[in-house]
Amino acid sequence: MKGAAQDFARLDAWVDAHFENQIAFLQALIRLPTDTPPGNNAPHAELVAQRLSQLGLAAEQYPVPTDEVRAYGMDSITNVIVRRRYGDGPTIALNAHGDVVPPGPGWQHPPYGGLVENGAIYGRAAAVSKSDITTFSFATLALESLAAPLRGSVELHFTYDEEFGGEKGPQWLLQQGLSRPDLFIAAGFSYQVVTAHNGCLQLELHIDGEMAHAAIPDSGTDALQAATHIMQALYAYSRELQALRSKVPGIGSPYLNIGSIQGGTNTNVVPGQVVLKLDRRMIPEEDPQQVEADLLQRIEQARQSFAPVRGGREIDVNIRRLLLCQAMKPLPGNKPLVNALQAHGLAVFGEKPVETGSPLYTDARLYTERGIPGVLYGAGPRTLLESHAKRADERLQLEDLRGATKVLARTLLELLG
Repeated sequence: MKGAAQDFARLDAWVDAHFENQIAFLQALIRLPTDTPPGNNAPHAELVAQRLSQLGLAAEQYPVPTDEVRAYGMDSITNVIVRRRYGDGPTIALNAHGDVVPPGPGWQHPPYGGLVENGAIYGRAAAVSKSDITTFSFATLALESLAAPLRGSVELHFTYDEEFGGEKGPQWLLQQGLSRPDLFIAAGFSYQVVTAHNGCLQLELHIDGEMAHAAIPDSGTDALQAATHIMQALYAYSRELQALRSKVPGIGSPYLNIGSIQGGTNTNVVPGQVVLKLDRRMIPEEDPQQVEADLLQRIEQARQSFAPVRGGREIDVNIRRLLLCQAMKPLPGNKPLVNALQAHGLAVFGEKPVETGSPLYTDARLYTERGIPGVLYGAGPRTLLESHAKRADERLQLEDLRGATKVLARTLLELLG
């Protein structure tokens, strides 16, 4: 045990000695925008590959064909793999994504500035998850600095469509046979070790009535009134869902959110069409196909129960599925990862990371769907809210970045050493 403790101390010291370089790497990643949509992310993959090469980590670039990307709704995607083989043994994939949601309003710090202030770095994806491109890279470099005998391999998977669901990122890499890992660690959001997360169904509803002059509203069918009627039914359904509780700690209940509403043409025109976008989060115990069928049935019932004004025609509701993501479920083989991350989280941070589920959904599920055990862990605060992820002034405490890199380097050594 004395030798192991010395090795862990050497890993920690290497991370400390190279931490300024790691911060500079993260700043460079933040400063090149990857807003998705529109999702023109191939230039960022090129930047990552160049930076990795400068660090001594040869990167392979895998562009997704343009026609596939455009049909998917994005502009460009290039996935990056770094392969480090040390000997016979398991292959551990470390996956982080470089795409981000657009910054939106309300920032007090430049969203693409990578500004360091009062011990924190600010910018879109500072916490989720360009930070973990650096934690995974520098943890691998720290591991190799020991020049110790190792068994197995490390692969870095840096992908660019997590915000779209991951089908052209991790799923594409696995489907193409470009990687076959035995275990994985995906980008995390907090000190916690996440072993499960929600699934997600997203739908777009086109609610069609009939436009009319506001002076003679009875000559049309108000699509906004119909949409309001449908939304009331959906919100009632969401309240019903609160009675369902997942057995996985940290997950809670399923829920439904109506996140977008668009429609109408002018103040003096009865709206002829309204478009709703909704998000239905599914707990791991739910069946996605059954959830979708039930939701479609409720929408149809609400459509049929809407009574247009006399003489108005019935409304039409056309539904398009935007996304269907399975929940991530714990697989028995993830215990070595969980145990190692908890032990080294305790050693580095002074508190044992909790094994839990998350109400979010991620592309990590695409590994577990193929039977690959894994967890989510990476740089982040004690709670997701502290990071301002997907909000204005997203930030990451630099000591959390440093500590997570040490925990990951120690975990890799324990599993491969």
